[in-house]
Amino acid sequence: MNCPFCECFDTKVVDSRPTEEGQVIRRRRECSKCKKRFTTYEKIEEIPLIIIKKNGNREAYNRNKVLNGIIRACEKRPVSLKNIEKIVDNIERNLHNSMEKEIKSTYVGELVMNALKEIDEVAYVRFASVYRQFRDINTFMEELKKMLDEK
Repeated sequence: MNCPFCECFDTKVVDSRPTEEGQVIRRRRECSKCKKRFTTYEKIEEIPLIIIKKNGNREAYNRNKVLNGIIRACEKRPVSLKNIEKIVDNIERNLHNSMEKEIKSTYVGELVMNALKEIDEVAYVRFASVYRQFRDINTFMEELKKMLDEK
């Protein structure tokens, strides 16, 4: 592992810890030349997921797209970043456990909406309004009525 500061190849691991429920190992390393420390993460290489968009295009799954969408929906809401990351972790686990290599974006969107519905209804409505592309107030009201009926 090259040092990101001085490019020296000689580094040593000074601390290792499992993170993310044992799926990732966090390693603190120290460069033998410049003595600076840095962190690396080691995880199992997974088969990349392909997302089939609504228009039929295919693209590689991007965790940051899901994460940013949820962060936007939860803006100014009492939802911690830790909870948001747990949602994304659960969605990814669900996608990988499905054993499918190609997954429709609509399925991912439904997973996000189901998770948001459980933690914050306002964030759910925000996400749903963009995801389902509400055209007018009537469509919006129908979604709210569905939510109220479920309660």
